Amino acid sequence: MHLAHRVARWSAGSGMALVTLVTLAALAASAPRLAAQRPAQRPAQLSAETRKYVAVDAPVVVLQHVRLVDGTGAAPRDDQTVVVTGATISAVGPAASTPAPAGARVLDLAGRTVLPGLVMVHEHLFYPTGTVPIYNEHGYSFPRLYLAGGATTIRTAGSMEPYTDINLRAMIDTGAIPGPHIDVTGPYLEGPGLGLYQVHALTSADDAAGMVRYWADHGATSFKAYMHVTRAELGAAIAEAHRRGLKLTAHLCSVTFHEAAALGIDDLEHGILVASDFVPGKQPDTCPAPANAVANSIAATDMAGEAVTGLIRDLVAHHVAVTSTLAIFETFVPHRPTIYQRALDAMTPEARVQYLQNRARIGEDTASSWTVLFRKEMQFERAFAAAGGLLLAGSDPTGYGGVVPGYSNQRQIELLVESGFTPVEAIGIATLNGARYLGRADHIGTVAPGKAADLLVVRGDPATHIQDVENAELVVKDGIAYDAQRLFESARGTVGLH
Repeated sequence: MHLAHRVARWSAGSGMALVTLVTLAALAASAPRLAAQRPAQRPAQLSAETRKYVAVDAPVVVLQHVRLVDGTGAAPRDDQTVVVTGATISAVGPAASTPAPAGARVLDLAGRTVLPGLVMVHEHLFYPTGTVPIYNEHGYSFPRLYLAGGATTIRTAGSMEPYTDINLRAMIDTGAIPGPHIDVTGPYLEGPGLGLYQVHALTSADDAAGMVRYWADHGATSFKAYMHVTRAELGAAIAEAHRRGLKLTAHLCSVTFHEAAALGIDDLEHGILVASDFVPGKQPDTCPAPANAVANSIAATDMAGEAVTGLIRDLVAHHVAVTSTLAIFETFVPHRPTIYQRALDAMTPEARVQYLQNRARIGEDTASSWTVLFRKEMQFERAFAAAGGLLLAGSDPTGYGGVVPGYSNQRQIELLVESGFTPVEAIGIATLNGARYLGRADHIGTVAPGKAADLLVVRGDPATHIQDVENAELVVKDGIAYDAQRLFESARGTVGLH
């Protein structure tokens, strides 16, 4: 979250009906408290709004003659059949020996690949607009964009409007609106100094623990600390989250990665580019000054040296996951990424102009260190995974507006491949690894009998050409197949508005 806020400092050195409050409260009460951990089940009824985007909804659906990338890291299998019964995968096998059950809806999907639904763990339901330090909630466009891009489960890695996020989760789970399953992260656990109007500044360790208690009681299923938290506040928040069986992640600065690992943190966002461990003279509980001190320290650090390899060993030994967010970092590299017309079309005219102006400004910065930093982050992520670390994937749709959900989730997988992972490995990072972190690997993250029928069907073969992951046709969630292009089209011109 707020990489624009931080990176700006570095680089400078329609149709959803209104729902009444009563209805929202009823939906929230009816939804499972730990929605991210629930087994597969279909909504009792889909609303007329949600049904607009349903391509196939039948008791038994057969996906026939597909190429299968199952998320486990196994080699792709050709000419497979996947049988979906209700909300569950009931059979997977060669098409020649896996007959369609009587009365099933059979889809001949020759030329398509089936993947697990994406499990992306650094997502948001807000977006940067204008110049005022306020992030606008995007409860209309973002859920449908995430689902259209193949994300059937997301974790919101930080919330600006936690009540809204919790109510949106309930609305999705009950079929009122389309979207992915959501692990809702509570408000940011942050100290003074950020300068964003929507973020509470912690006053003590008791305040941090109290925030975790309050929001866990109200439906948050994970938590995130931020740049100006103290070690005492972070430790208290971690202890309270763990007491409730929940996890805590962080985008750090004032606390080092080594310190956070010792405190028992579960996940670290963004990778090494936000680690203050390498800043000379780093003071405890203080985000180093000047603003580009962390970036400069990373630029001067050997990714193959003992300082980094020792940090990796420490993180792995403490079972700390790392979330790759290459999709947001790429937007700060001059002349990257390629401008995607489809993402521009999703923006309002004002948001599009803002993004293109900022992109042009970055492209003119001949002193930018981001090309070097971006490559170092890729190198760190490969080394972390090779050492046995649990690498996760997210897209972080913040920055200066160049990261649009759905499209950015696909781009994140492509960037993992650019980093040196094979396409099959990258798909596993964005599916099974996320499921493992969320404690849901028994239900989601792979394609196998007994698992939830959360699937992505794409045209082509992303195991050979990773860019084919962009060719989403069907997204199956809880056994219901949604038309990806209809969902994308429904959000055209809305990003930057709602």
